[in-house]
Amino acid sequence: MAEDPDIAIAIKYDKDKDQAPRVVAKGMRLKAEKIREIAKEAGVPFMKNTTLAQSLYRVDVGQEIPEELYDAVAEVLNFVYVLQQEQQKK
Repeated sequence: MAEDPDIAIAIKYDKDKDQAPRVVAKGMRLKAEKIREIAKEAGVPFMKNTTLAQSLYRVDVGQEIPEELYDAVAEVLNFVYVLQQEQQKK
């Protein structure tokens, strides 16, 4: 999930179903706080990337991310993958 204090974007990627990651939730201010709260309760990691969050905010919920954001979103997904691998080692 890309985050800044006033905006939150949740993305999901299922390599078996999706051709690209999808925006599954987005919000500003109070809605962003709620998204972060739900993510925290579910153990979903956060990554602060204000520029990416602002770009992803333009994508409708349920839509795949545009190709021009693939590299930036790949960084987020790699961050999540590394965290998951570290947690599995514990």
